Amino acid sequence: VQLVESGGGLVQPGGSLRLSCQASGTDFLAYEMSWHRQAPGKQREMIAGISRSDTTNYTDSFKGRFAISRDLPADTIYLQMNSLDPEDTAGYYCHADLIHGGGMSAAWGQGTQVTVSS
Repeated sequence: VQLVESGGGLVQPGGSLRLSCQASGTDFLAYEMSWHRQAPGKQREMIAGISRSDTTNYTDSFKGRFAISRDLPADTIYLQMNSLDPEDTAGYYCHADLIHGGGMSAAWGQGTQVTVSS
């Protein structure tokens, strides 16, 4: 199972970006999916997660500015990011908890870079 993120890039402070993450493969079911980020020299941190029933959970520091959503048939999640700040510059990664091949596993995407700069 592969997770492929897209939508990153360079954005000015105060701007918005929408990231996508699509899961692909055979014989799998992605149940909990989530977004994380890692800035240079810092630990990876969770932003938000979403279940198959669209139940969401957010790390407090991202509530209000970031929004996670899911297209279940497309095995895709999104992260809408608003009011971006240079502190949001980081690699953004998708994670999925999976049922795959009869067992449980997890997968990470390769990440997409977001740079917030004027």
